[in-house]
Amino acid sequence: MSDSARQKAHYEAIHSNYEDHYYDAQSMTYRERFYYDPLFAGLDLNACRVADLACGSGHNSLAVLRRFPKAMVTGFDISAAACEDYRRNVGRPCLEADLTQPLGHPEKFDIVMIVGGLHHCIGDLPAALQNVADLLSPGGRFLLLEPNRECILDGARRLWYRLDKYFDAATERALAHSDILKQAGSQFSAERVGYYGGPGYFLISQSLLFRIPKPVKRAMAPTLMVMESVFNRIPTSWVHPYFVARWVRDSD
Repeated sequence: MSDSARQKAHYEAIHSNYEDHYYDAQSMTYRERFYYDPLFAGLDLNACRVADLACGSGHNSLAVLRRFPKAMVTGFDISAAACEDYRRNVGRPCLEADLTQPLGHPEKFDIVMIVGGLHHCIGDLPAALQNVADLLSPGGRFLLLEPNRECILDGARRLWYRLDKYFDAATERALAHSDILKQAGSQFSAERVGYYGGPGYFLISQSLLFRIPKPVKRAMAPTLMVMESVFNRIPTSWVHPYFVARWVRDSD
């Protein structure tokens, strides 16, 4: 089975559990504050054409539309079931697409975003990054949020990937921002990058992986949110499990 086929089968197998834990009220509160605030800081996406890659059921596109109601979003995902959910939830087009294969999509976008999807494309990261470049107009921005390979806990993360059924260790791994920027070549310039995450990332956003019951998660969330704000002030990349970056598409 190809890497892409494995990823598709794996995602569709865990889809219902993934939706239940990653997009409940506590997880969405965490995402709004610690994912989307830094991802969209200083931007106005109203009237922008936005491509949401590895879009899943559309929660990240809905976050865009809550903040920027006039944005024009389009989803892309490898899973037909996810694309169907996206169209129903967001009411916008969604294309079934493998990011590690040439997309050949004729439309250009002002913004391409991918939240936790690029690290599933390690089978051919250069191809995935080329697809991003091909989708963006010159001067457009690529917004990305991915697990940070430079985190001191990455060794434990790799072990967890091998042992836990919710991962497919052969086709996904954390990323180092400097490495993927280098792989993208001269097509992009990094506008900004920040490193985030602490106890709340693991116990709220990643609660499925720790099998945390929903009532326990609800009880812990207020305290963890306060702790996360404090933890995010630590200015070193190696203590944080994810990064948020913004790149600019250079002219050809």
